Amino acid sequence: MSSDHPASPEQFLNLIRQQQRGRLKIYLGFAAGVGKTYEMLQEGQRLKRRGVDVAIGIVETHGRAETVAQVEGLEQIPRRRIEYHGVVLEEMDLDAILACGPKVVLVDELAHTNAPGSRNAKRYQDVEELLNSGINVISTLNIQHLESLYDMVERATGVKVKERVPDYVLALADQLINVDLSAEDLRERLLAGKIYPAERIDRALDNFFTQVNLTQLRELALEEVAHRLDRQRCQSKSGGLPGGSARVMVCLSSRGPNAEHLLRKGGRLADRLSAPWYAVYIQTPREELTRIEAAAQRQISNTLALVQQLGGVPMTFKGSDVVSTISAFVREYGITHIVLGRSRRPWYRRMLGQSVLDRLLMTIPDADVLVAGSPR
Repeated sequence: MSSDHPASPEQFLNLIRQQQRGRLKIYLGFAAGVGKTYEMLQEGQRLKRRGVDVAIGIVETHGRAETVAQVEGLEQIPRRRIEYHGVVLEEMDLDAILACGPKVVLVDELAHTNAPGSRNAKRYQDVEELLNSGINVISTLNIQHLESLYDMVERATGVKVKERVPDYVLALADQLINVDLSAEDLRERLLAGKIYPAERIDRALDNFFTQVNLTQLRELALEEVAHRLDRQRCQSKSGGLPGGSARVMVCLSSRGPNAEHLLRKGGRLADRLSAPWYAVYIQTPREELTRIEAAAQRQISNTLALVQQLGGVPMTFKGSDVVSTISAFVREYGITHIVLGRSRRPWYRRMLGQSVLDRLLMTIPDADVLVAGSPR
């Protein structure tokens, strides 16, 4: 990982020489048009001038003249053409890149979804294959595509981001470069026709590219880069992961609302604490799979799959009572932080006795408990 300064390619070259597995460098931005692809191509040109075998796996210039100019002189590996419902789609040719074996390959738009019929569903999976084969990758990503930020981005901008990248992919980056630009300057670039064609400018300014949206996304990007740089400094001082004793548990049930929101909260908390975390499906007799609907079972399965994308450990823990089961897990795994959803019990039931939260706080006084609200 590196600073947000464009930096010379020497640092990246040093990383390349240190390990057989490919190295990953990501240019991170907060919106289209900040210059991620341009900076990536400039890096490719600098590496080429130093005699490095560098090739373009795929780059989307979107017709932007400044970006198109940076492509000139770089080897481009031809794209793979895929016919789908009578339409010919072009995708990065993963097999051709593996066969060609460049030292460094430029792969734009890490969050891209591949066309049906591709070997991998997502481009970040293609990148993982390239890294595992020893090919070094330079890529681009916008902050709103990070899985754990989905709820925050929707709340801030009103946009449901469909294409998302698991947090572990960003954690794979050996260098993370923040491509920053003020919201005002980005809107000026948009007005000047440097991002979208004229017919799309007014709509973009009124929707996604508002001053408020861009400012909030920019703050998210700056915060993410600062956090990961701070973690790198801690790791370099300690020779590995920070030696904290924190452990995070996210409590799940088939009836619990907003499970994905809970997981993103728990994943980001664990990331900030540099702690392992567990998403635990609490299976009491009422939660036995034979007693819940098939739709709820599918939801549980999908939820536990998301856990792995966010870097957590999905687990099922059985017990006769919710609080005693959580308590047993906390003791066995040394949990220090518990994340659970807000109760949906009617007010009249809450008057009849203690809630799960009340009992939990009494039973496990040494653990911090975070009650996550619903996403707005």
